[in-house]
Amino acid sequence: MNIIETDYWCLMLPPEWSAEQEEDVIRIFDQDEIGELALTTLIRDRDADESSSAVQLAKVESPEITVWSEVTLGAFAGVSGFFEEDETSVREWYVNHHSVLLYVTYICDRQDAGMDDAAVDEILATLVAGDAIESN
Repeated sequence: MNIIETDYWCLMLPPEWSAEQEEDVIRIFDQDEIGELALTTLIRDRDADESSSAVQLAKVESPEITVWSEVTLGAFAGVSGFFEEDETSVREWYVNHHSVLLYVTYICDRQDAGMDDAAVDEILATLVAGDAIESN
């Protein structure tokens, strides 16, 4: 297992999955490159109001998703949903823990939708909060 670690979170990847950082986004993909899992970390100001919560942000930023499901990924909680657009299938998660918000996407071709769902869910189930969260 490979470990991907940031100041705010970490998770484990199966051996056939790789990760690379591109600006503020961690991109994760398997050797077949069927789809791509991407994690973006946002830090909320300590005095920010509830309008910046994961649920509120999801509704504003992803209006194409009409049905959201509550989700817990380790210490992070929020919502997940999915939509299809053109020939693309997109799963999204907006989860937060204290002042850290994670925006997570999994994107693949519509014809490949569902192929990596179990692996992606397994990867996200290993998500834990990083040391910098508690000191924030």
